[in-house]
Amino acid sequence: MEENYKVKVQNVTKEYDLFKTQSEKLRSFFAISKHQIPHFWSLMGISLTIQPGETLGLIGVNGSGKSTLSNIISGIIPQTTGYVDVRGDTSIVAIHAGLRNNLTGRENIRLKSLMQGLTNEEIDEMMPDIIAFADIGDFVDQPVKSYSSGMRSRLGFAIAVHINPDILIIDEALSVGDDTFYQKCVDKITEFKQEGKTIIFVSHSLKQIEMLCDKVAWINYGELKMVGETKEVTTKYREFTKWFKKLSKKEKHDFETERKNVQKNFSIQNYQKQVTEEMQKAAPQEKNVHSKVHRLFYSSVISEKMSVGNQLLTWAVLLVVIFFCLVNISGYSVGHVLNDPSLLMHPSDVLHLPDVK
Repeated sequence: MEENYKVKVQNVTKEYDLFKTQSEKLRSFFAISKHQIPHFWSLMGISLTIQPGETLGLIGVNGSGKSTLSNIISGIIPQTTGYVDVRGDTSIVAIHAGLRNNLTGRENIRLKSLMQGLTNEEIDEMMPDIIAFADIGDFVDQPVKSYSSGMRSRLGFAIAVHINPDILIIDEALSVGDDTFYQKCVDKITEFKQEGKTIIFVSHSLKQIEMLCDKVAWINYGELKMVGETKEVTTKYREFTKWFKKLSKKEKHDFETERKNVQKNFSIQNYQKQVTEEMQKAAPQEKNVHSKVHRLFYSSVISEKMSVGNQLLTWAVLLVVIFFCLVNISGYSVGHVLNDPSLLMHPSDVLHLPDVK
């Protein structure tokens, strides 16, 4: 029987390489870097399920991976390992997400709406409503790069809610702006909830979380610390923040350093082994558990580095291009060079054409 869910995230991890220069990034992409690039695991095995019509809050201290998870669910970035199944169209509202700086607000409305599959006729019809909701006045025809963070948030939220997605993801978008617009956003979110929409709400404001969310997931330095009913999770989170605030400056620094070292030293091989052992223990008669876990981890992952086949193809194309460039400079035909490759080392001032019989 098929599970009834809107979003399912299973054993999801996200690794970031800590490049110091663009050349390091390029060498890593082509897998020709000779030294080990430091890395950091923003997520370390997140598993959760969001039901249709549910509003899930994501809480945690800065750098815990909340935005990373919301970006993976919305399809902005790929996960490093794990399974992500999103059943429906998503729209994310974040201060810096989805808006092109050099385009005007009006042009951004059209671009983002077209990307969501709307026609120009549909966009023309809802354009006045989006502009009225954003309430940014004449700035709608100015480049977004001139907007304040509050204006960006207004425009992004207005576009997202009028596109009418199945899943609305709100990432700290209510943390800026005035009280009037905040209430307008809350009213729209409440309307979406009444319509049975699925909402993922990322915020540092526990009051907002408690007012809007049915369930809460607490992500703590890349790990899923707790997921459950809103009041239960927010109570535990308040206890944690209260404990943290009582620490001395040195104790806070030591705690944060220790947690970040865990994220730097996380081993995906050890985690995969742990999941395999747990699945084998739960189903002792199950065969090929290791292969199933490997598929679960990597079958839906888009690699951010070149595969071996693509590397070989790239080098082959590069060598062919270099060869023809050298042939062109040499003054000899391809046939001449193939018969005597040493001609490449002795360019001619006279163009040698192939023999015609």
